Parts: sequence; structure tokens; C-alpha cells
Amino acid sequence: MDSVECIIAGGGVIGLAIGRALALCGREVLVIERNGDIGLETSGRNSEVIHAGIYYPPGSLKARLCRAGKAMLVDYLDRNALPYQLCGKLIVAGTPEQAGRLLAIKANARANGVLSLELLDREHIREMEPEIVCEAGLFSPQTGIFDSRAYMRSLFSDIAAGGGSIAFHTTVVGVRVLAGGYVVETSNTDGEGYALRCATFINATGLDASALGETIQASADWQVPDTRYARGTYYGVEGKTAFRHLVYPIPEPGGLGVHLTLDLDGQSRFGPDVEWIDGIDYRLSDHRREHFRTAIARYWPDVAQRELEPVFCGIRPKIVSEGQPDADFLIAGPEIHGLPRLVQLFGIESPGMTASLAIADHVVRLAGMD
Repeated sequence: MDSVECIIAGGGVIGLAIGRALALCGREVLVIERNGDIGLETSGRNSEVIHAGIYYPPGSLKARLCRAGKAMLVDYLDRNALPYQLCGKLIVAGTPEQAGRLLAIKANARANGVLSLELLDREHIREMEPEIVCEAGLFSPQTGIFDSRAYMRSLFSDIAAGGGSIAFHTTVVGVRVLAGGYVVETSNTDGEGYALRCATFINATGLDASALGETIQASADWQVPDTRYARGTYYGVEGKTAFRHLVYPIPEPGGLGVHLTLDLDGQSRFGPDVEWIDGIDYRLSDHRREHFRTAIARYWPDVAQRELEPVFCGIRPKIVSEGQPDADFLIAGPEIHGLPRLVQLFGIESPGMTASLAIADHVVRLAGMD
């Protein structure tokens, strides 16, 4: 049986960042990805926002890894001449009642070390974004946008430069625990299967992390969490818009509300919303149009004069059910499940992209590979 020192299941941004970190430590790395390219699922279907770390509970993994990861990400983008822009974000309150929540958001951000938020009145916001209507807002100058595809391809190149490789069109279907390591069972698109031994195994399969985790016989005290799916659709607007900043409403259960984001070409898009679904389904539908129009009109009334069209959707891997409070990242290392050099990641949704480099370093430490 062939042997590889470190195997990572999942070629999204988290698997790639972990693969890069292990390669930089001089480890032999193989990333296994079921699709024919990197980042085609959760990592390739998001807002491409560089998050500042505003909303997450102080002390949580989301808060700590987002703050550390944001600094690491911007440094990485600079050093590799990858495109990004710190265009800033407005969090807007549409009613006087919502305006009171801005102070709580600012206090939470300060507890997370985000000190740059500025409270603005409606006149100041109208100067910044003349078409936005609101009572008040917070401005985050350190929030930005970047080319996530270029970033992931750079991580891929780093893995290859470190002697690592990626096996595409291959799915990890199960993992058996052996003395001194693991046997990773795989299947390719031709239905052929093969097994590999490894000393270190990382489960970074995102939407499928729970299903794969169930195949690994860890400690009897450890229970793999269920992964549930929250689809988010993005809509585009007909014609050009003149927005210069990201615009977010007050957060809603399950997400950050239907917000206005920009790409590096200045094109606007709106989303994602939150739609709980029973399985992985990327089929694009237009049944959320009126929901979007109503949500957007609360801060941009002129949307009533524009045509909205769905452009793509993504799915968040949730480890809570609909109606429950958002959960923190769950990054399960040996101290949780009892198996050496095994790390499993669950519920890695936003701000996972921003936090990816910090998540990778955290995983390497948990696996004892630093």
C-alpha cells in the first residue's frame, strides 16, 4: 500500500491553506478533491469579502482566527501581488430601533480588537453613498474585497512548490484507524478505489465533513456533529450602479442579511439570503426575487426601478439547526476525539475564507506538525 505523510480531504480554501502550511513545514502533502478543480463548492460561491472581525463572540475561534487571518491574508495578497481593495463597509440601520443596535455591534467589535469603526449619522452616510437611505450606520474602513479564485490558485501553487500534490476527481469515502496512522479509502470518477496510508489526516471536506467523520472510529466520548445546509442566493442588478462601499443591514439569524457587495471591477451584487435546505442543491431558482427586492429596498429604495436576476448560489455548512444561535467553528483535534495527528473541521462558514491562513496554522499545531 502506498504511503503519504499527510493527507487532506478537501480542495477548498481551507484544505489548500492547510496543505500550504504543512508543505512550508517540510511535510509530504497530498490533497484529495472530488471535483476537477479547486474551490468549486463553498469556497467558490461566496461574497469574496475580507472581514474585519466585527460580529463574532469575543474569545470565539471565529473572532480570534478572523482577526489573525485578516492580517495574514492582506500580507499574503501584498507579497504575492494578488488583487484586493480595502473599500470599507457600511452597516446601516433602517429604523430608530435598529440604530440602537449599532452601539452593541461597535462594542462587540471593540472587544474583538476592531477599533476603527466609526458611528455615522444619515447625512454623513448620504455623502458617502447618495442612494442609501437609513437612520444611522457604522463604517468599517478595514473591510475589503479580493479575488478569491486568484488567492486559491496561489495556495495551490505554494503546495506544488513545496513538493505537494492534489488528486482531482477523487473522493475520500472512509478512513480506518491503524496503529501509527490511518488508511484512507478513496474512489475516483471511474468507480475505481484505492487505499493510501498516512500518519496525519485532515478532514476539510466542508459540506461533507460530518459524513466522512462518521467513518472514523474515534473515542466513544466523541460524537461527530450533524452538518446542515443553509443555501444563500446572490442576485445581480440590471445596469451600472455607483456604489463605492459594501453595504450591510443589521445582521439576521443565520447570516449577515441581504447585503450589497462589489467585485474588483465595481459590479454590484446582492446576497446571500438564508434558505435552509435538506441536501446539497446548487440549482439556481428565481423564487426569492421578491424577498430580495423587499430586503434591499430597506436601504436602497431605487431597487424598485431595477431588474433583479439570480446569478449564483452557495451553501453554508451549519452545525446548528434553523432557529438556533450561530455556532462557532468546530476544529476537532486529538484533545477532543482522542486520535493522534487527526484534525476534523466542521461548520467552517464565514469568515472562513478571511481566516483561512490562521485556521491552517491552528490545524498544524493541533496535529503536532509545527
